[in-house]
Formats: sequence, structure tokens, C-alpha cells
Amino acid sequence: MDPKKTFLSWPVVRQLRSGDYLGRGPSVTSRATRELTPRTSTADKVVQSICPYCAVGCGQKVFVKNDHVVQIEGDPDSPVSRGRLCPKGSATEQLVNNPGRQKQALYRRPGGHDWEPIELETAVSMIADRFVKSRKRTWQDTDEHGRPLRRTMGIASLGGATLDNEENYLIKKLFTAAGAIQIENQARI
Repeated sequence: MDPKKTFLSWPVVRQLRSGDYLGRGPSVTSRATRELTPRTSTADKVVQSICPYCAVGCGQKVFVKNDHVVQIEGDPDSPVSRGRLCPKGSATEQLVNNPGRQKQALYRRPGGHDWEPIELETAVSMIADRFVKSRKRTWQDTDEHGRPLRRTMGIASLGGATLDNEENYLIKKLFTAAGAIQIENQARI
């Protein structure tokens, strides 16, 4: 038995001695637990934000220390969520701080096996060129009876749940203006 531990230090004995019969008070916490400080108390600043996952727009408080996000919680001042977050919203900090998160554009050449980093401007330019080329190649102005179609079947969009309402709205407008009719979002699938 550990020399520091005695019969009187057992949690059940502490519960009975302190009158905490249901074991919900300080008698059942260890010294290490009592010495912990919440990450939110050491934050340099708190920034209000909106959860990025769905269209509800729950308010979040982002706790930042040394320009690093240390915790994200529901914002009790939000009229939408009143401090509550769903499981995905509660895990937003993991989205931000995941060590596997990509922070640069990657490209795999045709026939290649490995991904290589490229400049973001280069990647955007390549995507735009391919978008315009595909639209031009697959444009359908009319059907076989001469009825107007003004569409392309060569471009489609599948949005993700980490986009907010404004981003999804702009993506929908962009693809609709380009003539795409296959516009979907992961949240509806």
C-alpha cells in the first residue's frame, strides 16, 4: 500500500466522514483534480464566432492563448443556441488544432503517385482554367427539339458541412450562374 494513502483517505470513507453520502461533493475528487485549472481561465482573449458546421448558426466563444485556440464553447449570449452546441460544434477545437489538418495546397500530377505542395495562387488558377474549359466543352444551349437548356452537365458541386450559410449561398449562386444543375450539399445527403 502507498505510504501516503491511509484508510481515512479512501473516497468512501471521505464521503461518510464529510456527510457527502451521494458522492457528489469534494470528498470524491482527488488532490490532482482539485489542482486542475480550466483552459478557459488561462486564455489571453475570448473571440465570439459562429459554429461552421450547419445552417443553424450557433454562437461560439473561442478561447485563445498565445495566438493558439485552446478551447471552444457555446456562447450563452447567442440568441440562437443560448450556450448550447451539438457534438460536432463541441468538437470544433479539434477541427482547428488537428495535427493532420492540411495547411497548403497539394497537387498530384496525372499518372503520379505522390502529392506535392504547390502555391495557392497556382492551384486556384489551375482550378479556374479547368472549370472554364469543362463548361465550354460540355455546354448545352438547347435540346434536340430546340428548347432552351442553357446548362452544363460537366460541372457539379458537392458542398461540405464546415461551410457557413454565406459560403453555401455564394457557391450556389456561382454554380447556378455557370449553368451547373448538379449542386448538392453533404448535409442533405
